[in-house]
Amino acid sequence: MAERMQIRVRGIVQGVGYRPFVYRQAVRRGLSGWVQNDSEGVLLEAEGEPDVIRSLAASLRDEAPPAAAVDSVEVAALPVKGESDFRILPSPSGTAAQTLISPDLAICEDCRRELLTASDRRYGYPFINCTNCGPRYSIIRSVPYDRPRTTMAAFPMCPACQREYADPADRRFHAQPDACGVCGPQYRLLFLHPEKGVGLPEDPVAAARFLIAQGKIVAIKGIGGYHLACNAYDPEAVALLRKRKLREDKPFAVMVGSLETVRELCEVSLAEKRLLTSAAAPVVLLRKKPAATRLADAVAPGNAYLGVMLPYAPVQVLLLKASDVWVMTSANRSEEPIAYRDEDALARLGGIADAFLLYNRQIENRVDDSVVRMVAGGRQLLRRGRGFAPAPLRFCLPKPLDVSVLAGGAELKNTFCLTKESLSFVSEHVGDLENQATLASYAHMIQHYEALFAIRPQLLACDLHPDYLSTQYCEQRAEREGLPLLRIQHHYAHIASVLAEQGESEPVLGVAFDGTGLGSDGTLWGGEFLQADLQGFQRLGHIVSRPLPGGERAAREPWRQALWILQELYGQRLAAARPDFAAALPDGWELLLAAAGRGLNAPLSSSVGRLFDTAAALLGVRLMNHYEGQAAVELEQLAGGSPRLGRILEYTVRSDAGMLAIDFLPVLQQLSEGALLDAAARAGLALDFHVTLAAAVAGVMHSLRQQTGIKKAVLSGGVFQNRLLLEATVAALQGEFTVLLNRQVPPNDGGIAFGQAAVALARCSGR
Repeated sequence: MAERMQIRVRGIVQGVGYRPFVYRQAVRRGLSGWVQNDSEGVLLEAEGEPDVIRSLAASLRDEAPPAAAVDSVEVAALPVKGESDFRILPSPSGTAAQTLISPDLAICEDCRRELLTASDRRYGYPFINCTNCGPRYSIIRSVPYDRPRTTMAAFPMCPACQREYADPADRRFHAQPDACGVCGPQYRLLFLHPEKGVGLPEDPVAAARFLIAQGKIVAIKGIGGYHLACNAYDPEAVALLRKRKLREDKPFAVMVGSLETVRELCEVSLAEKRLLTSAAAPVVLLRKKPAATRLADAVAPGNAYLGVMLPYAPVQVLLLKASDVWVMTSANRSEEPIAYRDEDALARLGGIADAFLLYNRQIENRVDDSVVRMVAGGRQLLRRGRGFAPAPLRFCLPKPLDVSVLAGGAELKNTFCLTKESLSFVSEHVGDLENQATLASYAHMIQHYEALFAIRPQLLACDLHPDYLSTQYCEQRAEREGLPLLRIQHHYAHIASVLAEQGESEPVLGVAFDGTGLGSDGTLWGGEFLQADLQGFQRLGHIVSRPLPGGERAAREPWRQALWILQELYGQRLAAARPDFAAALPDGWELLLAAAGRGLNAPLSSSVGRLFDTAAALLGVRLMNHYEGQAAVELEQLAGGSPRLGRILEYTVRSDAGMLAIDFLPVLQQLSEGALLDAAARAGLALDFHVTLAAAVAGVMHSLRQQTGIKKAVLSGGVFQNRLLLEATVAALQGEFTVLLNRQVPPNDGGIAFGQAAVALARCSGR
């Protein structure tokens, strides 16, 4: 007996080849009916044998195209109509298409096979794509998503491409970037000094390969911006890139020609393989094997992990052989945003790159590579970019949400967040908002998101810190447009980001460890124990606050707070107790201590980030940071090399104005006393520091559970990017607590905007 079913599919199911996918699935099963886009997603009716229809419904989620993200599949019975075929229908008149846009996706296996097949008409064409892969967000100018509203508008399709585009049975049906060598974009190799290109192969991709092999640095225009590439096996090339890019020590990411070569260099679990080969194709942090020593030391100096990605754009597949390993780093000078406009790239990168491999299609939206890793039993997103943004996240809140929020995010590692009903659109990584030029770019990106997703914010949310440019943007916009503005404490937003991800409506005990953020009491927080839900929070504990001599400079110069600690420990005997440390100090350090003692430019801070810096400086690991968190990273690397088990060192917990306060001064004293020991002993002390901090967290959380009865723990903040600390803390808490972590947004300040938006919406729904 035939049946007819209506099937409603919600999620990212428009502009990703979902209707032709449904068409092919239905035709293959001999079903009749139709499929169309509408304002809620995709709607279809299918008629045939009941088991076959159920098979179709299951395939709509289980076999969905890589670019799709199916949230729900709902089935309802209908009267049988006796149709004989299956059709793709246009959207109903008068309905607006859903404004969900797919991220840019890695080349699919079908396109990869065609790219490398000599008999295929797209053989060697570096812009090959279909509905399952290729550029999306990076080329879109406005909605609805169709070719005239993308940067492909300048490339009319040839008859062969047009036939594919119009055929529902073809995987390029309505693939907006569809093109071939006849009608599409083309690469060319450019030299600022043309005489340098004499004698190279005519094919620009082959010429770029030749230059890399000769030790040159090439700026390569990719999907979301430019990369700077060189041979990772060539020490001179890597050192030259560091010098030109003004990037002294921060590890470079590498692109590896094949998964087999990745496995030669790094340990790769099944979960890590899935990340590497996913449609998002992010940079994945992998533990090095001994074979990784073949790479130039300057690729990831002193680091046990390597940031690795596989070729995800067709041009990269053509550039790299299976055994190749290239540095593939964002094209910029240190701390600048990635270059993506041709004229800007030529101006900014002319002193870095020896040649430019670029193409004649514009990148509309800059989007950097995403960075992820597997840790504590799941995925941790460290930078949200290509492959993830602008796909929406869903808030799990108890009531319908009819207010749209713009959350401005933090100052460093900024993202912003716009909400629409239960959806949140967390932007790609914006970067550090440190000047007016970056602020202008930030404002432009917000405007673009609002237009793409048809959102007009009715409520703004920002950080408490008045000097953050994101806060100032929200303040000015609130005043200009007459919008209400919520100011949300930084560390509470960290905890809220996890609550919103996990759909947790009950109170939790949250641990927020990071650099610094302005606290509700006007001091700088960064080592916080909070009782929180999405309606509010209470501070129950913290790391003991101490002065930061020189204020913000202490984050770049770890010796400053270490100096304060040594004064606490030894007083006037400081130089005699640690002559090695005193000898490395700049002139005038005595005046700095005197000023800090009087409270001059020495704000109080409970920061765990600065605690790590202090520990690293006292152990002689690092006195100056060349990038954010460098001392903490190197302390973790040192600890990871210790052959023995960690010990819990002495620390104290006391009551401070009704809160628990952890004092690590005894721990720091033991580190200082061990600074002149041999390398193995110092590594052991670095490990002890991590183990002790995890134990201290567990001890305080045990006391707070007894006080509150709460058995769910949340860990968030940039310090929990430290794998050793995170896994030790989770292990110490498990058994007594259910532990919740960030999985969809970064635990660092890249997740702050999502937390701000969740709090703003929860407070609206609560009222």
